[in-house]
Amino acid sequence: MKVAFLASEMFPYAKTGGLADVAGTLPRFLSRSGLDVRVFVPFYREVREKNLSLRRTVGAAEVDWGGKGVPFSALEHQADGVTVTFIDQAGFFDRDHLYGTAAGDDPDNGERFAFFTRASLETMKALDLPPDIVHGHDWQSATAFAYLRFLYGDDPFFAATRSLFTVHNLAYQGLFDKGILGRVGLPGALFDPDGLEFYGQVSYLKAGILYADAVSTVSPTYSREIQTPEFGFGLDGLLRRRSADLHGILNGVDYHDWNPVTDRLIPARFGPRDLSGKRTCRAELLRMFGLPDVPGSPVVGMVTRLAGQKGLDIVCEALEVMLELGVRVVVLGAGERPIVDFLSAARSRHPSGLGLKVAFDEKVAHMIYAGSDLFLVPSRYEPCGLTQMYALKYGSIPVVRATGGLEDTIREFDPASGSGNGFKFSAPSPGDLLDGLRRAVGQYARKESWRALVRNAMASDFSWTRSAGAYLALYRKLIKPPRA
Repeated sequence: MKVAFLASEMFPYAKTGGLADVAGTLPRFLSRSGLDVRVFVPFYREVREKNLSLRRTVGAAEVDWGGKGVPFSALEHQADGVTVTFIDQAGFFDRDHLYGTAAGDDPDNGERFAFFTRASLETMKALDLPPDIVHGHDWQSATAFAYLRFLYGDDPFFAATRSLFTVHNLAYQGLFDKGILGRVGLPGALFDPDGLEFYGQVSYLKAGILYADAVSTVSPTYSREIQTPEFGFGLDGLLRRRSADLHGILNGVDYHDWNPVTDRLIPARFGPRDLSGKRTCRAELLRMFGLPDVPGSPVVGMVTRLAGQKGLDIVCEALEVMLELGVRVVVLGAGERPIVDFLSAARSRHPSGLGLKVAFDEKVAHMIYAGSDLFLVPSRYEPCGLTQMYALKYGSIPVVRATGGLEDTIREFDPASGSGNGFKFSAPSPGDLLDGLRRAVGQYARKESWRALVRNAMASDFSWTRSAGAYLALYRKLIKPPRA
Protein backbone atom coordinates (compact mmCIF):
# COMPACT_ATOMS: atom_id res chain seq x y z
CA MET A 1 0.00 0.00 0.00
CA LYS A 2 1.41 3.39 -1.02
CA VAL A 3 0.54 6.30 1.29
CA ALA A 4 1.34 9.95 0.55
CA PHE A 5 1.40 12.18 3.63
CA LEU A 6 0.98 15.95 3.14
CA ALA A 7 2.14 17.96 6.15
CA SER A 8 3.28 21.55 6.57
CA GLU A 9 5.83 20.56 9.21
CA MET A 10 7.66 17.41 10.25
CA PHE A 11 10.04 16.65 13.09
CA PRO A 12 13.06 16.76 13.03
CA TYR A 13 13.15 19.01 9.95
CA ALA A 14 10.75 21.85 10.83
CA LYS A 15 8.48 22.13 13.86
CA THR A 16 6.15 24.56 15.59
CA GLY A 17 3.81 22.10 17.33
CA GLY A 18 2.37 18.62 17.70
CA LEU A 19 1.58 18.22 14.00
CA ALA A 20 5.31 17.93 13.34
CA ASP A 21 5.61 15.13 15.90
CA VAL A 22 2.77 13.18 14.27
CA ALA A 23 4.17 13.67 10.76
CA GLY A 24 7.61 12.66 11.96
CA THR A 25 6.57 9.58 13.92
CA LEU A 26 3.41 7.99 12.48
CA PRO A 27 4.95 7.31 9.03
CA ARG A 28 7.83 5.41 10.66
CA PHE A 29 5.45 3.11 12.50
CA LEU A 30 3.31 2.63 9.39
CA SER A 31 6.37 1.70 7.35
CA ARG A 32 7.18 -1.02 9.90
CA SER A 33 3.82 -2.55 9.00
CA GLY A 34 4.98 -2.89 5.41
CA LEU A 35 3.48 0.30 3.95
CA ASP A 36 5.36 2.41 1.42
CA VAL A 37 5.08 5.85 3.03
CA ARG A 38 6.23 9.12 1.44
CA VAL A 39 5.88 12.40 3.34
CA PHE A 40 5.63 15.67 1.39
CA VAL A 41 6.86 18.78 3.24
CA PRO A 42 7.80 22.31 2.09
CA PHE A 43 11.53 22.93 1.70
CA TYR A 44 11.80 25.69 4.30
CA ARG A 45 14.97 27.66 4.90
CA GLU A 46 15.57 25.86 8.20
CA VAL A 47 15.41 22.52 6.34
CA ARG A 48 17.84 23.85 3.72
CA GLU A 49 20.27 24.89 6.47
CA LYS A 50 20.37 21.38 7.96
CA ASN A 51 22.55 20.21 5.05
CA LEU A 52 20.73 16.92 4.71
CA SER A 53 21.71 14.23 2.27
CA LEU A 54 19.28 14.99 -0.57
CA ARG A 55 18.59 13.67 -4.04
CA ARG A 56 16.83 15.89 -6.57
CA THR A 57 14.05 13.77 -8.07
CA VAL A 58 12.09 16.43 -9.97
CA GLY A 59 13.99 19.22 -11.65
CA ALA A 60 12.59 22.08 -13.69
CA ALA A 61 8.89 21.46 -13.18
CA GLU A 62 6.25 24.12 -12.98
CA VAL A 63 2.64 24.68 -11.99
CA ASP A 64 0.19 26.79 -13.96
CA TRP A 65 -0.47 29.40 -11.30
CA GLY A 66 -2.86 32.19 -12.13
CA GLY A 67 -2.05 32.00 -15.83
CA LYS A 68 1.72 31.85 -15.45
CA GLY A 69 4.09 28.99 -14.82
CA VAL A 70 5.64 28.92 -11.34
CA PRO A 71 8.71 26.66 -11.17
CA PHE A 72 9.45 24.16 -8.42
CA SER A 73 11.59 21.14 -7.81
CA ALA A 74 11.46 18.15 -5.46
CA LEU A 75 14.23 16.73 -3.30
CA GLU A 76 14.22 13.37 -1.59
CA HIS A 77 15.60 12.29 1.78
CA GLN A 78 15.53 8.80 3.31
CA ALA A 79 15.05 8.42 7.06
CA ASP A 80 14.02 5.39 9.15
CA GLY A 81 12.30 3.58 6.30
CA VAL A 82 10.34 6.67 5.21
CA THR A 83 10.86 8.72 2.07
CA VAL A 84 10.61 12.45 2.73
CA THR A 85 10.02 14.62 -0.34
CA PHE A 86 10.64 18.35 0.03
CA ILE A 87 8.85 20.75 -2.30
CA ASP A 88 11.34 23.48 -3.21
CA GLN A 89 9.94 26.85 -4.27
CA ALA A 90 12.19 29.58 -2.90
CA GLY A 91 9.68 32.43 -3.28
CA PHE A 92 7.18 30.64 -1.07
CA PHE A 93 9.32 28.72 1.41
CA ASP A 94 12.81 30.25 1.67
CA ARG A 95 11.92 32.34 4.72
CA ASP A 96 13.06 32.57 8.34
CA HIS A 97 9.76 31.18 9.59
CA LEU A 98 7.12 28.63 8.67
CA TYR A 99 3.85 30.56 8.89
CA GLY A 100 4.55 34.10 10.05
CA THR A 101 6.26 36.36 12.56
CA ALA A 102 5.24 37.97 15.84
CA ALA A 103 3.55 40.65 13.73
CA GLY A 104 1.16 38.08 12.23
CA ASP A 105 0.74 35.39 9.60
CA ASP A 106 2.33 35.80 6.18
CA PRO A 107 -0.29 37.47 3.95
CA ASP A 108 0.31 34.95 1.15
CA ASN A 109 -0.16 31.82 3.26
CA GLY A 110 -3.20 30.90 1.18
CA GLU A 111 -1.11 30.84 -1.98
CA ARG A 112 1.91 29.25 -0.30
CA PHE A 113 0.20 26.16 1.03
CA ALA A 114 -2.15 25.69 -1.91
CA PHE A 115 0.96 25.69 -4.10
CA PHE A 116 2.55 23.13 -1.77
CA THR A 117 -0.37 20.71 -2.18
CA ARG A 118 -0.62 21.24 -5.93
CA ALA A 119 3.11 20.74 -6.44
CA SER A 120 3.01 17.62 -4.25
CA LEU A 121 0.31 16.08 -6.47
CA GLU A 122 2.29 17.03 -9.59
CA THR A 123 5.40 15.43 -8.06
CA MET A 124 3.53 12.16 -7.58
CA LYS A 125 2.68 12.24 -11.28
CA ALA A 126 6.21 13.17 -12.34
CA LEU A 127 7.62 10.25 -10.35
CA ASP A 128 4.87 7.88 -11.57
CA LEU A 129 3.88 7.05 -7.99
CA PRO A 130 0.07 6.85 -7.88
CA PRO A 131 -0.84 6.69 -4.17
CA ASP A 132 -3.42 4.35 -2.76
CA ILE A 133 -4.05 6.92 0.01
CA VAL A 134 -3.45 10.67 0.17
CA HIS A 135 -3.40 11.55 3.85
CA GLY A 136 -3.42 15.30 4.52
CA HIS A 137 -3.06 17.09 7.83
CA ASP A 138 -4.73 20.35 8.91
CA TRP A 139 -5.74 23.32 6.77
CA GLN A 140 -2.34 23.71 5.12
CA SER A 141 -2.89 20.45 3.22
CA ALA A 142 -6.65 20.68 2.70
CA THR A 143 -6.62 22.18 -0.80
CA ALA A 144 -5.21 18.86 -2.02
CA PHE A 145 -8.67 17.35 -1.66
CA ALA A 146 -10.30 20.15 -3.65
CA TYR A 147 -7.70 19.70 -6.39
CA LEU A 148 -8.28 15.94 -6.44
CA ARG A 149 -12.00 16.56 -6.84
CA PHE A 150 -12.10 19.47 -9.29
CA LEU A 151 -8.75 19.51 -11.11
CA TYR A 152 -7.76 15.84 -11.20
CA GLY A 153 -11.22 14.30 -11.01
CA ASP A 154 -10.95 12.79 -14.51
CA ASP A 155 -7.22 12.04 -14.34
CA PRO A 156 -6.68 8.26 -14.60
CA PHE A 157 -3.49 8.63 -12.56
CA PHE A 158 -5.55 9.28 -9.41
CA ALA A 159 -8.54 7.09 -10.36
CA ALA A 160 -7.86 4.53 -7.60
CA THR A 161 -6.62 7.02 -5.00
CA ARG A 162 -8.60 7.37 -1.79
CA SER A 163 -8.16 10.19 0.70
CA LEU A 164 -8.08 10.91 4.43
CA PHE A 165 -7.99 14.33 6.07
CA THR A 166 -6.87 14.63 9.70
CA VAL A 167 -7.95 17.60 11.80
CA HIS A 168 -5.43 18.29 14.53
CA ASN A 169 -7.09 21.47 15.80
CA LEU A 170 -10.40 22.73 14.39
CA ALA A 171 -9.74 26.25 15.69
CA TYR A 172 -7.20 26.85 12.91
CA GLN A 173 -9.19 26.88 9.68
CA GLY A 174 -7.08 28.69 7.08
CA LEU A 175 -9.44 31.59 6.31
CA PHE A 176 -8.78 33.78 3.26
CA ASP A 177 -10.54 36.31 1.04
CA LYS A 178 -12.90 35.26 -1.74
CA GLY A 179 -10.33 36.01 -4.43
CA ILE A 180 -8.02 33.26 -3.22
CA LEU A 181 -9.98 30.69 -5.23
CA GLY A 182 -9.03 32.23 -8.57
CA ARG A 183 -5.45 32.84 -7.48
CA VAL A 184 -4.89 29.15 -6.62
CA GLY A 185 -6.78 27.66 -9.56
CA LEU A 186 -9.99 26.52 -7.88
CA PRO A 187 -13.48 27.18 -9.30
CA GLY A 188 -15.06 30.45 -8.19
CA ALA A 189 -18.34 28.57 -7.81
CA LEU A 190 -16.91 27.01 -4.64
CA PHE A 191 -17.56 30.34 -2.90
CA ASP A 192 -20.89 29.06 -1.67
CA PRO A 193 -22.12 27.90 1.77
CA ASP A 194 -22.27 24.35 0.40
CA GLY A 195 -18.68 24.76 -0.80
CA LEU A 196 -15.75 26.60 0.77
CA GLU A 197 -17.49 29.84 1.79
CA PHE A 198 -17.45 30.44 5.54
CA TYR A 199 -19.00 33.66 6.84
CA GLY A 200 -17.77 35.71 3.89
CA GLN A 201 -14.36 34.08 3.64
CA VAL A 202 -12.89 30.94 2.09
CA SER A 203 -12.15 28.16 4.57
CA TYR A 204 -9.39 25.80 3.47
CA LEU A 205 -10.31 23.45 6.31
CA LYS A 206 -13.74 22.94 4.75
CA ALA A 207 -12.04 21.57 1.63
CA GLY A 208 -10.64 18.69 3.67
CA ILE A 209 -13.89 18.03 5.52
CA LEU A 210 -16.03 18.23 2.37
CA TYR A 211 -13.92 16.48 -0.25
CA ALA A 212 -11.78 13.85 1.50
CA ASP A 213 -13.21 10.32 1.47
CA ALA A 214 -12.86 10.20 5.26
CA VAL A 215 -12.01 12.62 8.06
CA SER A 216 -10.21 11.83 11.28
CA THR A 217 -9.36 13.67 14.47
CA VAL A 218 -6.64 12.96 16.97
CA SER A 219 -8.81 11.45 19.71
CA PRO A 220 -12.21 9.72 19.90
CA THR A 221 -13.73 12.24 22.32
CA TYR A 222 -12.62 15.21 20.20
CA SER A 223 -14.30 13.65 17.15
CA ARG A 224 -17.59 13.75 19.09
CA GLU A 225 -17.01 17.16 20.67
CA ILE A 226 -16.46 18.97 17.37
CA GLN A 227 -19.94 17.93 16.26
CA THR A 228 -21.36 20.24 18.95
CA PRO A 229 -21.70 24.05 18.86
CA GLU A 230 -19.41 24.41 21.90
CA PHE A 231 -16.40 22.88 20.16
CA GLY A 232 -17.34 23.04 16.47
CA PHE A 233 -16.15 26.59 15.64
CA GLY A 234 -19.08 27.01 13.25
CA LEU A 235 -18.43 23.73 11.43
CA ASP A 236 -20.38 21.41 13.73
CA GLY A 237 -23.30 21.09 11.29
CA LEU A 238 -21.02 20.04 8.43
CA LEU A 239 -19.21 17.60 10.71
CA ARG A 240 -22.50 16.07 11.82
CA ARG A 241 -23.40 15.55 8.17
CA ARG A 242 -20.12 13.69 7.71
CA SER A 243 -20.37 11.78 10.97
CA ALA A 244 -20.46 8.38 9.22
CA ASP A 245 -17.04 9.17 7.73
CA LEU A 246 -15.58 10.82 10.85
CA HIS A 247 -13.12 8.80 12.94
CA GLY A 248 -11.28 9.53 16.17
CA ILE A 249 -7.81 7.97 16.43
CA LEU A 250 -5.71 8.87 19.43
CA ASN A 251 -2.22 10.17 18.79
CA GLY A 252 0.61 8.10 20.19
CA VAL A 253 3.92 8.54 21.97
CA ASP A 254 7.31 7.37 20.78
CA TYR A 255 8.68 5.76 23.91
CA HIS A 256 12.12 5.69 22.34
CA ASP A 257 12.26 9.45 22.98
CA TRP A 258 10.06 9.61 26.09
CA ASN A 259 11.12 6.96 28.58
CA PRO A 260 12.76 7.60 31.98
CA VAL A 261 14.60 4.29 31.73
CA THR A 262 16.64 5.54 28.75
CA ASP A 263 16.27 9.36 28.83
CA ARG A 264 19.66 11.06 28.41
CA LEU A 265 18.32 14.52 29.28
CA ILE A 266 17.66 13.78 32.95
CA PRO A 267 20.29 13.40 35.71
CA ALA A 268 19.13 9.97 36.92
CA ARG A 269 17.18 7.31 35.07
CA PHE A 270 14.43 5.31 36.71
CA GLY A 271 11.61 2.86 36.16
CA PRO A 272 8.50 1.66 37.99
CA ARG A 273 10.45 -0.87 40.08
CA ASP A 274 13.01 1.64 41.35
CA LEU A 275 11.92 5.27 41.71
CA SER A 276 15.06 6.50 43.47
CA GLY A 277 16.14 8.22 40.25
CA LYS A 278 12.89 10.17 40.22
CA ARG A 279 13.70 11.56 43.66
CA THR A 280 17.06 12.71 42.29
CA CYS A 281 15.32 14.38 39.34
CA ARG A 282 12.85 16.06 41.70
CA ALA A 283 15.65 17.56 43.77
CA GLU A 284 17.47 18.77 40.66
CA LEU A 285 14.28 20.30 39.22
CA LEU A 286 13.69 22.30 42.40
CA ARG A 287 17.32 23.43 42.39
CA MET A 288 17.07 24.57 38.75
CA PHE A 289 14.05 26.76 39.57
CA GLY A 290 15.36 27.99 42.91
CA LEU A 291 12.59 26.37 44.95
CA PRO A 292 13.02 24.75 48.39
CA ASP A 293 12.66 21.00 48.77
CA VAL A 294 9.93 20.66 51.40
CA PRO A 295 9.18 17.05 52.47
CA GLY A 296 5.56 16.06 51.90
CA SER A 297 4.93 18.97 49.54
CA PRO A 298 4.18 17.81 45.97
CA VAL A 299 5.67 19.54 42.93
CA VAL A 300 3.14 20.44 40.21
CA GLY A 301 4.63 20.68 36.72
CA MET A 302 3.30 22.34 33.56
CA VAL A 303 4.82 22.30 30.06
CA THR A 304 2.45 24.26 27.88
CA ARG A 305 1.63 27.22 25.71
CA LEU A 306 0.77 30.11 28.02
CA ALA A 307 -2.61 30.64 26.39
CA GLY A 308 -6.28 30.77 27.28
CA GLN A 309 -7.01 27.67 25.19
CA LYS A 310 -4.63 25.77 27.48
CA GLY A 311 -6.49 27.05 30.54
CA LEU A 312 -3.66 29.26 31.78
CA ASP A 313 -6.10 32.07 32.57
CA ILE A 314 -7.82 29.62 34.93
CA VAL A 315 -4.48 28.79 36.54
CA CYS A 316 -3.82 32.50 37.06
CA GLU A 317 -7.17 32.88 38.85
CA ALA A 318 -6.57 29.83 41.03
CA LEU A 319 -2.84 30.30 41.69
CA GLU A 320 -3.01 31.90 45.13
CA VAL A 321 -5.23 29.11 46.49
CA MET A 322 -3.10 26.47 44.73
CA LEU A 323 -0.03 27.67 46.60
CA GLU A 324 -2.00 27.67 49.88
CA LEU A 325 -2.43 23.91 49.38
CA GLY A 326 1.30 23.59 49.99
CA VAL A 327 2.33 22.67 46.45
CA ARG A 328 5.22 24.13 44.48
CA VAL A 329 4.38 24.96 40.87
CA VAL A 330 6.90 24.82 37.99
CA VAL A 331 5.85 26.25 34.60
CA LEU A 332 7.67 26.09 31.26
CA GLY A 333 6.24 27.75 28.16
CA ALA A 334 5.69 30.90 26.14
CA GLY A 335 2.60 32.57 24.79
CA GLU A 336 0.11 35.35 25.44
CA ARG A 337 1.55 38.51 26.99
CA PRO A 338 -1.09 39.05 29.74
CA ILE A 339 -0.55 35.53 31.04
CA VAL A 340 3.24 35.83 30.85
CA ASP A 341 3.11 39.15 32.73
CA PHE A 342 0.79 37.75 35.43
CA LEU A 343 2.95 34.68 36.05
CA SER A 344 6.15 36.77 36.07
CA ALA A 345 4.67 39.06 38.74
CA ALA A 346 3.42 36.05 40.72
CA ARG A 347 6.91 34.55 40.60
CA SER A 348 8.24 37.73 42.23
CA ARG A 349 5.59 37.54 44.95
CA HIS A 350 6.06 33.82 45.59
CA PRO A 351 9.74 33.01 44.98
CA SER A 352 9.55 29.82 47.08
CA GLY A 353 6.27 28.58 45.57
CA LEU A 354 6.39 29.28 41.83
CA GLY A 355 9.09 28.53 39.27
CA LEU A 356 8.77 29.97 35.76
CA LYS A 357 10.74 29.80 32.54
CA VAL A 358 9.24 31.70 29.61
CA ALA A 359 10.70 29.76 26.68
CA PHE A 360 10.66 26.32 25.23
CA ASP A 361 13.59 24.20 26.33
CA GLU A 362 13.66 20.48 25.52
CA LYS A 363 15.97 19.57 28.41
CA VAL A 364 13.92 21.54 30.95
CA ALA A 365 10.73 19.92 29.62
CA HIS A 366 12.17 16.45 30.24
CA MET A 367 13.28 17.57 33.71
CA ILE A 368 9.75 18.71 34.59
CA TYR A 369 8.22 15.39 33.50
CA ALA A 370 10.86 13.47 35.44
CA GLY A 371 10.95 15.65 38.55
CA SER A 372 7.36 16.68 39.19
CA ASP A 373 4.91 14.70 41.30
CA LEU A 374 1.78 16.06 39.61
CA PHE A 375 1.25 17.38 36.10
CA LEU A 376 -1.49 19.94 35.46
CA VAL A 377 -3.34 20.19 32.11
CA PRO A 378 -6.40 22.48 32.53
CA SER A 379 -7.19 22.97 28.81
CA ARG A 380 -10.49 24.50 27.74
CA TYR A 381 -10.34 22.07 24.81
CA GLU A 382 -7.63 19.60 23.85
CA PRO A 383 -7.86 17.67 20.56
CA CYS A 384 -5.42 15.07 21.86
CA GLY A 385 -2.64 16.32 24.08
CA LEU A 386 0.71 14.60 24.38
CA THR A 387 2.01 16.14 27.59
CA GLN A 388 -0.24 14.05 29.84
CA MET A 389 0.98 10.89 28.06
CA TYR A 390 4.61 11.88 28.59
CA ALA A 391 3.87 12.66 32.25
CA LEU A 392 2.30 9.24 32.81
CA LYS A 393 5.42 7.46 31.60
CA TYR A 394 7.56 9.51 34.00
CA GLY A 395 5.31 8.84 36.99
CA SER A 396 4.09 12.43 37.15
CA ILE A 397 0.38 12.09 37.90
CA PRO A 398 -1.86 14.13 35.56
CA VAL A 399 -4.60 16.41 36.85
CA VAL A 400 -6.58 17.29 33.73
CA ARG A 401 -9.79 18.80 32.49
CA ALA A 402 -11.99 16.02 31.08
CA THR A 403 -12.04 17.06 27.43
CA GLY A 404 -10.78 15.65 24.13
CA GLY A 405 -7.76 13.40 24.37
CA LEU A 406 -7.41 14.20 28.07
CA GLU A 407 -10.72 12.44 28.68
CA ASP A 408 -9.56 9.47 26.58
CA THR A 409 -6.19 8.95 28.27
CA ILE A 410 -6.79 9.70 31.96
CA ARG A 411 -8.91 7.51 34.23
CA GLU A 412 -9.87 8.89 37.64
CA PHE A 413 -7.95 7.15 40.41
CA ASP A 414 -10.11 5.06 42.76
CA PRO A 415 -8.25 4.45 46.03
CA ALA A 416 -10.67 1.67 47.02
CA SER A 417 -9.93 -0.50 43.98
CA GLY A 418 -6.49 0.93 43.17
CA SER A 419 -7.52 1.54 39.53
CA GLY A 420 -6.97 4.68 37.51
CA ASN A 421 -3.97 6.76 36.47
CA GLY A 422 -4.81 10.37 37.34
CA PHE A 423 -7.42 12.94 38.31
CA LYS A 424 -10.02 14.78 36.22
CA PHE A 425 -12.24 17.81 36.67
CA SER A 426 -15.21 18.82 34.53
CA ALA A 427 -15.63 22.58 34.15
CA PRO A 428 -12.95 25.03 32.94
CA SER A 429 -13.16 26.99 36.19
CA PRO A 430 -10.86 27.76 39.14
CA GLY A 431 -13.22 25.93 41.52
CA ASP A 432 -13.23 22.69 39.55
CA LEU A 433 -9.48 22.85 38.96
CA LEU A 434 -8.86 23.27 42.69
CA ASP A 435 -11.20 20.36 43.51
CA GLY A 436 -9.18 18.07 41.23
CA LEU A 437 -5.90 19.30 42.67
CA ARG A 438 -7.11 18.82 46.26
CA ARG A 439 -7.98 15.18 45.50
CA ALA A 440 -4.52 14.64 44.05
CA VAL A 441 -2.75 16.32 47.00
CA GLY A 442 -4.84 14.23 49.39
CA GLN A 443 -3.72 10.99 47.74
CA TYR A 444 -0.08 12.17 47.69
CA ALA A 445 -0.11 12.05 51.49
CA ARG A 446 -1.16 8.36 51.42
CA LYS A 447 2.13 6.72 50.48
CA GLU A 448 0.91 3.19 49.72
CA SER A 449 -1.98 4.47 47.64
CA TRP A 450 0.33 6.90 45.86
CA ARG A 451 2.84 4.20 44.94
CA ALA A 452 0.02 2.16 43.38
CA LEU A 453 -1.13 5.20 41.42
CA VAL A 454 2.40 5.89 40.12
CA ARG A 455 2.75 2.25 39.02
CA ASN A 456 -0.58 2.49 37.18
CA ALA A 457 0.53 5.69 35.45
CA MET A 458 3.87 4.31 34.32
CA ALA A 459 2.20 1.14 32.99
CA SER A 460 -0.18 3.14 30.75
CA ASP A 461 0.53 2.32 27.10
CA PHE A 462 -0.13 4.94 24.45
CA SER A 463 2.50 3.87 21.95
CA TRP A 464 2.30 4.73 18.26
CA THR A 465 2.14 1.01 17.51
CA ARG A 466 -1.49 0.96 18.62
CA SER A 467 -2.37 4.19 16.82
CA ALA A 468 -0.63 3.15 13.61
CA GLY A 469 -2.66 -0.05 13.63
CA ALA A 470 -5.87 1.99 13.79
CA TYR A 471 -4.77 4.12 10.81
CA LEU A 472 -3.81 1.01 8.85
CA ALA A 473 -7.27 -0.46 9.48
CA LEU A 474 -8.88 2.77 8.28
CA TYR A 475 -6.72 2.85 5.13
CA ARG A 476 -7.77 -0.72 4.33
CA LYS A 477 -11.41 0.19 4.85
CA LEU A 478 -11.06 3.13 2.46
CA ILE A 479 -9.43 1.23 -0.40
CA LYS A 480 -11.58 -1.88 -0.12
CA PRO A 481 -14.69 -0.60 -1.96
CA PRO A 482 -14.36 0.51 -5.59
CA ARG A 483 -14.21 4.24 -6.11
CA ALA A 484 -17.59 5.74 -7.02
